[in-house]
Amino acid sequence: MERRLTAIMSADVVGYSRLMGANEIATLEALKALRNDLLTPCIEDHHGRVFKLTGDGTLVEFPSVVSALECALVIQRDMRQRNEQVPDDRKIEFRIGVNLGDVIVDGDDLLGDGVNVASRLESAARVGGIAVSASVRDNVMTKTDVQFEDAGEQQLKNIDTPVRIYNVVIGAGKSRSGNSAEAVDERPSIAVLPFNNMSGDSEQEYFSDGISEDIITDLSKVSGLFIIGRNTSFTYKGKPIQLQQAASELGVRYILEGSVRKAGNRVRVTAQLIDGQNGGHVWADRYDRDLTDIFAIQDEITQNIVNQLRVTLLPEEKKAIGKAPTDNVEAYNYYLKGRQFFFNSTKVLLRLSRQMFAKATELDPNYARAYAGIAICDARLENWYRADIPTEEILATADKALSLEPNLPEAYAAQGVALGNAGRNDEARGAFERALALDPSNFDANLAFARYLVTMGELKRSVTYFERAAEVDPDDWQSPLLLDSTLVALGEMERAEKFARMGVKRAEAALKIHPENSRPAQLGAATLARLGERDRAVDWLDRAMFLDPDDAIANYNAACTYAQLGEADKAIAALEIWSSSSGSEMEMWFETDSDFDPIRKDHRFVAIGEKLQAARRAELA
Repeated sequence: MERRLTAIMSADVVGYSRLMGANEIATLEALKALRNDLLTPCIEDHHGRVFKLTGDGTLVEFPSVVSALECALVIQRDMRQRNEQVPDDRKIEFRIGVNLGDVIVDGDDLLGDGVNVASRLESAARVGGIAVSASVRDNVMTKTDVQFEDAGEQQLKNIDTPVRIYNVVIGAGKSRSGNSAEAVDERPSIAVLPFNNMSGDSEQEYFSDGISEDIITDLSKVSGLFIIGRNTSFTYKGKPIQLQQAASELGVRYILEGSVRKAGNRVRVTAQLIDGQNGGHVWADRYDRDLTDIFAIQDEITQNIVNQLRVTLLPEEKKAIGKAPTDNVEAYNYYLKGRQFFFNSTKVLLRLSRQMFAKATELDPNYARAYAGIAICDARLENWYRADIPTEEILATADKALSLEPNLPEAYAAQGVALGNAGRNDEARGAFERALALDPSNFDANLAFARYLVTMGELKRSVTYFERAAEVDPDDWQSPLLLDSTLVALGEMERAEKFARMGVKRAEAALKIHPENSRPAQLGAATLARLGERDRAVDWLDRAMFLDPDDAIANYNAACTYAQLGEADKAIAALEIWSSSSGSEMEMWFETDSDFDPIRKDHRFVAIGEKLQAARRAELA
C-alpha cells in the first residue's frame, strides 16, 4: 500500500441544492463553464491533478502546498469579480479547504485523513473563503505573503482529534483575469423559510406565505444582513426539513422558521431563529394577538432578529422597516388573495383578482400595491381578452400607485404592459427597464418583459427574462413552458426540452394544489404534445377545456396542442374561437409562436393572421 505526504485542495459549491432547485439547467451550464474557463486552467497552471469530481465538489492533489494555496486564492479572487454584477440568489460561490497530510494511493484515487481533513476544512470555510490546517499555514508562512486569521481548534465531523483552523485573508489581490478582488462579505447571513400554515384550512396558505414574504422584505432592507431571497427560501415549502442541512444547502449561518394560525379575529405566530452551524436556538417567541396586530408582529420579529445578531440599523433603515404597506389588515388580506388569483390567471381568476385588489383600495385608499394590482389585471384583461379598458385608464391607476409609493416595480411593470398594448414601444421598454432596475428579481416584471419581447420578435433577448422569472419563483410553470416554445423557435432544441420537462413537472405540481385552475393544463398540454407524449397531452387538454371551455386563451392553447398533434382542422377551429375575442398581446404572440409551425402554411391559418393584422392596424390608426 503506497502512502505519501501531499497537498489536497477541496472545493465545493455553496448552496448547490438551492441553486439546482431554482434552475437546474442554468446551474449546470454555469458550473460547466466555470470548470472549463477557470477551475481546470487554474489547476493546470499550478500543476494540480483532479482525482475526484462530484456534482458540486472537486478534490485536487498538488505537488506543493504553496501551489495548492495559490490556486485556491486565484479561484476565489476570480469568483468575486465574476459575481460582482450577479444577483445574490444566482451567484455561484465556493468554499475551499486546503490541507497538507498523509494519504493512501488507490490507483488514481487518494484516501485517508489527508483527504478527509481537507474536505472538513472546506465545510468550515467562509462563503467565498479558504480555510487551511496548521500544517499548511506553517509550511507557507516564509514562502508567501499570505496572511491568516486564527480560528482556533475545532472538532471536525468524523475527525478524531481537534484541528487548528486558519482562515486565509484574501483581501485585495489579482484574479485570474488580472482585476482586483474585494473582501469577503462578513455580514450575518439568514434564510427565512416559509412559515407553516397551522389554520387547518389550506385556503389560508396565502396568508402565512404573505407574512413570510413581508419578513424577508423587511430584513432585506437591512444593509448589515445578507438575506436569501424569497424564491430560494420557498423551494423548501411543504418539504420535511433538517435545519442544519438547509442552512448548509443555502449557504447561510442562520435559519428563521415559524408558523401562523389564523382563526377569526385572532392570530398566533411563532418564530424561532436557529444557528445553522450547531442547530442551537438563538431566539424564539410566540405572539397571540388580534389580527389587527399582524404588522406589529412582523416588525417585532424583524427587530428581534436584528438585535440578536447585533446589527446596527441606519436611521433610514429603521424608518423603512417600521413602515407597513397598509395599516388595514382586512385590506392586506384582500391584497394577498388578489395576488394568489392573479398568479393563476385565467379570465375568471383575473376578474376575481381585480375584485380583491379593488376591495383592498376601498378599505385603504392609500394602498399602493393594491392599485398596482388593479393596473396589471386590467392590462392583462385588455391584452389577452380584448376587455374594453382604455390604456389611459390603466396608466392612471398605475400612476396612482406610484404617487403613493414612487419606487414600486409592479406599477412600472403594469405601465409597460399597457404601453406595449398601445404600441408605445419606447415608453413600454422604459417602464419595464425601470421596474427591473428597482428590483431585478421581481417576478411580474421579468415575465411581463419577456412576453413583450416575444411580441416584438426579440426572441433571443426574451430568454434571459423568462429564465430569470423561472428562477425567481420555483413554483412558476408559465416561464419554463413559454421558454420551451421560444427556444424551439430559436432552434435550441436540447435546451428547449430541458425547460419543457421543468415546466411540465411544475405544472403537474400546480394542478395538484389548484385542481380548479385550467391554465397549467393549457400550457402543459401543448408542451407534452411537442415532447411526443400524445395521450398525456390529450388528457391535459381535455381537463383544461372541461374547466374553461369558453376561455379565449384556453382555446388558443388548445390550437397549439392540436397543431403539435397534427390535427390541423381542430387547431384552426380553436383559433377561430380565440380570434373572435383575442387581445393585442396574444395576436402579436400568434405571429411567432413555434407551436403553429406545423400549420403555418395552411391557407386557413394565413387568413386568420391577415384578418388579425388588418384589425390591429385599424385600431392603431
